[in-house]
Amino acid sequence: MKPVLVTGASGFLGWHVARVLLERGYSVRALVRAGSKVADLDVDTVTGDLRDPDSLERAVAGCGLVFHVAADYRLWARDPRELYRSNVDGTHHLLEAARAARVERIVYTSTVGCIGIPRGGIGDEETPVNLADMAGDYKRSKFMAEGVALEYARDGLPVVIVNPTAPIGDHDVKPTPTGKIVVDFLNGAMPAFIDTGLNVVDVRDTAEGHLLACERGRVGERYILGAENLTLAQILQTLAKITGRKAPTVRLPYAVAYCAGACSTAWARISGIPPRVPLDAVRMAKKKMWVTHEKARRELGFNPGPADQALACAVEWFRRAGTQPVAAPRA
Repeated sequence: MKPVLVTGASGFLGWHVARVLLERGYSVRALVRAGSKVADLDVDTVTGDLRDPDSLERAVAGCGLVFHVAADYRLWARDPRELYRSNVDGTHHLLEAARAARVERIVYTSTVGCIGIPRGGIGDEETPVNLADMAGDYKRSKFMAEGVALEYARDGLPVVIVNPTAPIGDHDVKPTPTGKIVVDFLNGAMPAFIDTGLNVVDVRDTAEGHLLACERGRVGERYILGAENLTLAQILQTLAKITGRKAPTVRLPYAVAYCAGACSTAWARISGIPPRVPLDAVRMAKKKMWVTHEKARRELGFNPGPADQALACAVEWFRRAGTQPVAAPRA
């Protein structure tokens, strides 16, 4: 059996994709940057960089399948051009290498941020959307990268696209912005919340969805990998039930959050230290990112579990990992 290349296996979602593949008996080759590693998984690693086409050619050589999960996932960068070099140019470089290596199937990991959301409604893969709808350089770079993947698919490369929503669960080392909600809640560092909404999905289900997309997805199609649409207030209430802690009750007006994001981001440009409240994150929060995974259910057999189980798993892992101080729950 030919090895399977996974980019981003040292990160949160990519690690889980690699784990699922190993459990299914695949031999996994992980593309990692110099100094990175894939913890606790029996994978072969190859050092490379999405901005280095030669390293990608070496990584893809001899592989039958490619899961391109890696991305520069930052809601603030002192030099935003770095996001485009990794996310847009890097996707082009990898798909070009995959074409030259005659790879049998590529699963490209996009994001729910590239899905159109109708005003006050639920988005799906067919909801109209364009680059002007993308808030911030991260979303714009991912939208452009998805466009690259679609172009290669139209040109005959066997690319299937998945759009994960907000994965949550174990091994969120950094953590991701969604995981940080859990960490901040556990640390009592979330005294207020804003009126926003996410679609929350278990990261393990999301990883399974990648394999389903590889096995059953149609070339050139997009598949939303999500589960439950929840307001931030509902997420915090669920965390309160899981932990026994009190959820914040103060709802922060959007204008106040925007001012905080603008000030925090302005200081980051001066200091070079990433902002506590990135302005792009505030802009994204203005819209509830609520979608349906009906297409993935219908065509792939994607059947995710409930969000509260994923949140409970994340809480348990963050506590064991020491990401937050373990304390007795409040009565």
